[in-house]
Amino acid sequence: MVDEEIRRTQLAEAVWRVVRRDGLQQASVRNVAQEAGLSAGSLRNSFASQSDLMVFAMRLVGERIRIRLDAVDPTGDPAEFVRRIIAEMLPLDAERRTECEVWLAFSARSLVDPALRPLREQTHHLLTQVFTNLVDRLAEAGLIRAGLDRQLEADRLYVLTDGLILHGVLHGEPAHGGRASAIVTAHLAELGCR
Repeated sequence: MVDEEIRRTQLAEAVWRVVRRDGLQQASVRNVAQEAGLSAGSLRNSFASQSDLMVFAMRLVGERIRIRLDAVDPTGDPAEFVRRIIAEMLPLDAERRTECEVWLAFSARSLVDPALRPLREQTHHLLTQVFTNLVDRLAEAGLIRAGLDRQLEADRLYVLTDGLILHGVLHGEPAHGGRASAIVTAHLAELGCR
């Protein structure tokens, strides 16, 4: 017998595959069940509704990213730590590209789907705090110029990262070939990081 949490994760990953291949509008219960090799009835044993499945699939993207962020070693050079944290969010390999594509699809859908909206907002607030903490860490290490507005700089770093994600997903750049890393490094240098 398959553990229910494993089954739910497998179904969420089936949602991701359908979304990447056919678009979010095709992620119906029937199509997701077929992608997972199950009947629609079996899927409904794990999720009461399509909305529940979509929320779980969206939440799983955020959870996977959070696990990777938590695994980044916080010791050592604070600027390098910031670069590594941002790199974990960018579509630099197949796994992260999948997560970014699916997250963007769900984020767009959350504009018209009330079930997804709270999760999008919760994640936005969490990421705002992550970037605030990163800039505070740089400031406390004396790595940003005096007088800069920390919250403004945190917001700029967040928006820069969002832009790199969007361009990486839509155009395959600048997320490849080290270009994204060079952009982040140049931005940190503007802040005063050596």
